[in-house]
Amino acid sequence: MDMKRIFIVSVLLLGFHPCTGAAPELVNGIVAIVGETVITEKEARQFIEPAIVALERQRLTRPAYNERAMEIYKDGLNQLIERQLTLNDFKASGYSFPDSIIEDFVQERIRERYGDRVKLIKTLEAQNMTYDQFRSDIRDQFIVEQMNLKNVASAVIISPFKIETYYKEHSEEFKLPDQVRLRMIELRKSDGVDPEAVRRMARELEAKLATGTKFAEMATMYSAGSQRREGGDLGWVNRSVLRKEFADATAALKPGQRTGVIEAPDACFILQVEEVKSAQIRPLGEVRDEIEKTLLNQERARLQKNYVERLKKKSFVRFF
Repeated sequence: MDMKRIFIVSVLLLGFHPCTGAAPELVNGIVAIVGETVITEKEARQFIEPAIVALERQRLTRPAYNERAMEIYKDGLNQLIERQLTLNDFKASGYSFPDSIIEDFVQERIRERYGDRVKLIKTLEAQNMTYDQFRSDIRDQFIVEQMNLKNVASAVIISPFKIETYYKEHSEEFKLPDQVRLRMIELRKSDGVDPEAVRRMARELEAKLATGTKFAEMATMYSAGSQRREGGDLGWVNRSVLRKEFADATAALKPGQRTGVIEAPDACFILQVEEVKSAQIRPLGEVRDEIEKTLLNQERARLQKNYVERLKKKSFVRFF
């Protein structure tokens, strides 16, 4: 059985896609053998079901759905194979965990995912799964996590030199654009409102501001914008995303300065600049933890791949 037939049997006939009707009953064939362990079509279907259900909600076209479903299936099957390789390595290495540790992990997962045992049992019944099957699956997850910690996570150390090198070579990732913090008074030209009356109101507010009236007070009293209660405070905004008329009018202003009346087809606006931040590269001290996390993930992915490849070389893996 080639990958294409497996995909057709395991995914397209599941009935998740909105264009399909009821799913036909499937024969539970073998899709792969890892060592002495068989991976069945049913296991593969159950493993990828959450991802397929999420895919169905995207309402993709049939070709796009099929393509993405194929990717999900291949990725899911590879994950099942890698998990079984890890479990086999655990067994071959003679490792074991006390039942008490496994039970604690199982109970923790129940609390995290279901809240209590009653909800768990209802969920398992809906999935036609027994508690023993659920516990066995959680046990396998625990073993895989511990083996990954032993063979991957514990071996990763990121030196300060690597962090500094990454920072220098990827400085664009940490570039902050020109930003400005603005307050805005918005007077809308609503249906039935005389546009000239809106202009007069805008000029009157501009005159009041010129006498020293606080901008935030005027915005709270007169603005129709969604930030009215915050005194018209728009917060920090990248200049590149501002409306052109706003960007042009505020480009040369310093903190505390304001524009004149800006008239647009939909409203009249007055803006005040509160603070300005020029484009800059975030300092290393500010992004060091981010870089370390990125490098840790990259290195763990590399070590995980190498670990799995080593297991594959010394194991029997066959697709059907």
